[in-house]
Amino acid sequence: MANDLIPGSKAGREMLGSRLGFLLLSAGCAIGLGNVWRFPFITGAYGGAIFVLVYLVFLFAILPIMIMEFAVGRASRLNMGLALEKLEPHGTRWDSLGWVALAGSYLLMMFYTTVTGWMLIYCWYMGFGSLEGLNPAGVGNFFNQTLADPMVQIIGMTITVAIGFAVCAMGVRRGVERIVKFMMMGLLLLLVALVARSLMLPNAGSGASFYLMPDWKKFSDFGFLNVCNAAMNQAFFTLSVGIGAMCIFGSYQPKERSLTGEAVWIAGLDTFVGLMAGLIIFPACFSFGVEPGAGPGLIFVTLPNIFNSMNFGKFWGALFFIFMAFASLSSVIAVFENIISYSVDCWGMPRKRAVALHMLGVWLLSLPCALGFSTLAFVTPLGSGSSILDFEDFLVSNNILPLGGLLFLLFCCSRRGWGWNSFIQEVDMGAGLKFPRFLRGYLTYVLPFLILILFVTGYIDKFWK
Repeated sequence: MANDLIPGSKAGREMLGSRLGFLLLSAGCAIGLGNVWRFPFITGAYGGAIFVLVYLVFLFAILPIMIMEFAVGRASRLNMGLALEKLEPHGTRWDSLGWVALAGSYLLMMFYTTVTGWMLIYCWYMGFGSLEGLNPAGVGNFFNQTLADPMVQIIGMTITVAIGFAVCAMGVRRGVERIVKFMMMGLLLLLVALVARSLMLPNAGSGASFYLMPDWKKFSDFGFLNVCNAAMNQAFFTLSVGIGAMCIFGSYQPKERSLTGEAVWIAGLDTFVGLMAGLIIFPACFSFGVEPGAGPGLIFVTLPNIFNSMNFGKFWGALFFIFMAFASLSSVIAVFENIISYSVDCWGMPRKRAVALHMLGVWLLSLPCALGFSTLAFVTPLGSGSSILDFEDFLVSNNILPLGGLLFLLFCCSRRGWGWNSFIQEVDMGAGLKFPRFLRGYLTYVLPFLILILFVTGYIDKFWK
């Protein structure tokens, strides 16, 4: 056990076992439903390839925030809840914002556990052939019936919560790192195979063209600022920055490698998975006559039809949803670890006790979303047609993530915070790519202003148009 500890850290604080573990664990936090479900859906709605280009710009524009989270975590060897307190200058009150790590993580899990439950439920359905022989309309009806069954929704969510916290209870190295590494490697292998199969479907070329060619009409219909707002929110969502999840993984990371190079690898892997997901879904949409912007249920309508067209389709379908579950569960486990570490670091709570406490808390707070399509379907917080899931997603994607990212920006760049020099010293420590110092002006003035502008624009678009 001694070899698992970070030198100079509190007794019992573990370190990750390898660089690959750090990269795949951080990527596992970033790679999830935001890549495979949310990204293709938003891309289809906002104009195909032109949205992809705007998204990539924002992805790398906010990548320094991920690096800042890593740096704050590694320098402090603490969860965000105490990291700000340890690194802040005397007399400042940055520590009063440490609660964002816990609140943001809880809000994200309040709906993410339900959607992950959908993946687990579909593993069962595909494995036992429940969708065999159904036409595209039948597959869509099947998904709607699944959403409307409160018991099925609660079971899926409960299994998700139980698995995630069980892995975290095993510890950082023996549980979180080991399990997530297995999940991510399997997912990547299967994605490549499914892309190859999807591109061989009839009329797949039209879907690929839709994905790779820009739709300027959709772009102009939404407007530049709205597209930018959607792209920025997606970038924050898929990188999982702003709630301290990357901060905690930085705290488990040795100082042998510079953090800039590690973040570039993670962003590249994250982008690869998102692009691959599009090459699975869009050719399938055109092959089976499904509208690419049909809604979040797209993945549960389109992909089962792919598998129905394949030899051994039941096997491939079950395997796909198993690894889709892995992708979402890796994010769940990562965020659960952030929640648990908050209690361990801030409250001195033993890991097992923290697991028990937060397992109950997350389960109870996830119930409204799990029942949001059946018992609580009458609750429409964002207007007619909306759901509890939509509201919780809005709180996280449009509020907590960008404002949390803004917090890290100000903390690392401001003289009243940790400060630029301290940030650079930490982030450049170790071998690998060094942080481009010429970005200081951009990170100090431009990016914070851009985040605020797009934050306000998002509210105007949501409530006053």
